[in-house]
Amino acid sequence: MVAFVQLRTPLALLGAAVLLLVGPPLLAAGSGSETGTQIPGLRFMVPNTPGGGYDITARTAAKNAEDAGLTHNIEVFNLPGAGGTVGLSRLVSEHGNGKLAMSMGLGVVGAVRSNDAPKTLADTTPIARLTEEQDVVVVAKDSPYKSIDDLIGAWKDDPGKLPVGGGSAPGGPDHLAPMLMARAAGIAPKDVNYIPFDGGGELLASILGNKVAFGVSGVGEYLDQIKAGELRLLAVTGPKRVAGLDAPTLQEAGYDVNFTNWRGIVAPPGLTEAERDKLTRLIEELHDSPEWRRSMEQNGWDDAFLTGDRFGDFLDAQDKRVVSVLKELGL
Repeated sequence: MVAFVQLRTPLALLGAAVLLLVGPPLLAAGSGSETGTQIPGLRFMVPNTPGGGYDITARTAAKNAEDAGLTHNIEVFNLPGAGGTVGLSRLVSEHGNGKLAMSMGLGVVGAVRSNDAPKTLADTTPIARLTEEQDVVVVAKDSPYKSIDDLIGAWKDDPGKLPVGGGSAPGGPDHLAPMLMARAAGIAPKDVNYIPFDGGGELLASILGNKVAFGVSGVGEYLDQIKAGELRLLAVTGPKRVAGLDAPTLQEAGYDVNFTNWRGIVAPPGLTEAERDKLTRLIEELHDSPEWRRSMEQNGWDDAFLTGDRFGDFLDAQDKRVVSVLKELGL
């Protein structure tokens, strides 16, 4: 009996040694550590209210990253105000914080201009553009407007009496889209009664309560309400119809508008090269994951992936585009 125990002891020690060598890689499989994507304490800031496009994007990205094992326990928090520039100012003040990122898009570009914000996206570290999506033109289910022609006919008769709501500040996507619609319909953009809301979540209540005649926002924000019949979809603003939705493009309806929105991720300034690369690597792995691919399809988002300096150049071009369009529209 003693001989048996003595024989097992060296074998057990050898087995333990093998487990020590083999164990960590097995535990790391699917955990994100093999690609260096684990960022303990990572936080995603949303610069508008819950329920808007930035909010949906951030929460979807966080859940997908966790489900894919890329990192864990991402905190998503909202810091709304001034079309996203309150959050932007906070982000820029977090100089060197490699555990913070902000969901954003064209709306923040426009808000920086319309609010004459002291901090701009040029002060951030660009990480990635993620998605592109069309805007939708929607009314409440009991609205008298059954088609886009019904709506625009009434709008042309008296633009000031038909307020349009959007989930972005002037210069943002939900502002630019109806202004381009107005111009295409022969309505002077300066005559449009545009009411800005701090995100699609705030806008939704005003559409459902008929406090605005119609609303313009991203397709992913209102997909559930459209499918549930709470909102009536009259048109989409992009170049093609949205799969699964029964509504024409504005171009199909005879209005020369082709407009899409986009969303992405930026981080504070002053990150080390290693911090920037790790955050970028996390978003790249997220982009390639089946979880994210499913979410894009479910939300009606198109892939528009762009990272690093190329995304930074894109942000600069978008700023110039906003200024150009606002001047062109006389706004």
